[in-house]
Parts: sequence; C-alpha cells; structure tokens
Amino acid sequence: MRVISYNLRKNRASGELVALSERYSPNILCLQECNTTDLPTEVGTLHLADATRRNRLGLAIYYNRDRYTAIKTQAFALKKSLHDHLAAPAHERLIATRLIDNVAQRELVVASFHAAPLTALNSLRRNQIRSAHEELSLLGPGLPSLMVGDYNYPIFQGKLGNKVNQSGYDLTLSDTRTYTRYKFFRGHFDLATSMGLAITNVETLPQGTSDHMPILVTATYPDEQPMQTDAAHHLADPATGESVMVEGADFTI
Repeated sequence: MRVISYNLRKNRASGELVALSERYSPNILCLQECNTTDLPTEVGTLHLADATRRNRLGLAIYYNRDRYTAIKTQAFALKKSLHDHLAAPAHERLIATRLIDNVAQRELVVASFHAAPLTALNSLRRNQIRSAHEELSLLGPGLPSLMVGDYNYPIFQGKLGNKVNQSGYDLTLSDTRTYTRYKFFRGHFDLATSMGLAITNVETLPQGTSDHMPILVTATYPDEQPMQTDAAHHLADPATGESVMVEGADFTI
C-alpha cells in the first residue's frame, strides 16, 4: 500500500496532484488545507472518497477504485484550540475512510489528519491525536488503521511516540524533515501513526509550492491470516503491528 499525504498550504499546491499521482503511483492520497469546493472527482487514477464540508482549510481522501472499495467515509470534529475559536480555520480536523482491499481481501481504515497549529499546546495536539485514534476504532473496530497528515508536532516527538504506543498505535517519522518556512521553522511536521500495519518506509518527497513536503508512506499487512470483509460475513482477530523507534526531533528556530 502506497499513501501520499500532502498539506497544500491553503490549496496553493493543488495543481501538483496529478503529477504526484503519475510519478509515484499511490493507492491513496490524503490532503490537508485544500479547497474542498473545487476538488476534482478524479486525480489521475484516484477517485475522491469524500472531503470535509465545514472547513476553510479542508481535508480529503482519494483512493484507487481498482484496488479498493470504499465502504464509508466520515469527518470528525476534534477539540478546538484558541486559534480555532478565534480564526475558525477548521471545524473538522479528521476525515477517515473504511475500505475493502480487493487484492488482499481485508478491510482497513485510512485517515487524513490536521492538528491544531503551533500556537496551541502540545497537550492539546496529543488530545486531538488520541481522540482521532478513538474515532478510527469506532469506524473500523479491530481493523488495521493508518492516519497520516500534518501533526504540527516538531519537538518532543519521543513523548508523543510513548503516548501513541499506549493507545496501541505506532508513530513513524519520514526519512527527512517535511516542513520549512522563512528558513526559520523546519522539522518533521507530517507524520504517520498506524495500528495493525507494518510501515516499511516513509519518504519525504521533493518540495513544491507548499511549505510542507509531501510524504509517501509504504505499508504492508503483518504475516497473519487475511482479515475477511464484513460483506463475506467472516470474523478474524485484528492484526497487530510492531513498534517503530522514534528518532530525535529535527527542528530549528
């Protein structure tokens, strides 16, 4: 499974999506800060599962219909920061899709996430991440889950990794930093958290017109019996993933 996550910086990088799809052949594309009223139904070989409706800075998920069948997509509101209350940039900070993998004959949940900005406390972002994981568990109980996006968490990622592990998820950073702006703020902002999946690689892709670089997450299922879909009326134990070491933060002011 190949998943690209990209914060479009208020939709400025929207014109890069087709080229990204053609060059890297992702199965799934997760977007943040996109103008959802202007989103195309198709981006290359990817189809729009759904997008948020109540955001100035929207979220969206695209998927390959040859590989996956979308069962349900749902957007979620998370705890607001002071910035959210004053500027009202985002009511829904999570969108998730429950999918059937037609090749592996499994179900899984994939989500696009956008945490509160750096004006908020890390404790609030940890609350949002924990709540987001809880929502994914309700959307797909016991299913492998992958949440990618802009976590806005460039420092103290070791503590975040410990908190994420306590909820049964693994935190994975990309190979190089994902954000740079005004040559002062730089670090790993775009992350992946997962449960029941083996993350084999997270690659930072070349920077475009956004201040965020896209990341390409490559994931596989653990070596267990395939999880049958609900449509097949079979039951299976949820897959579990192995912990991933969280490297030290790469953040400069």
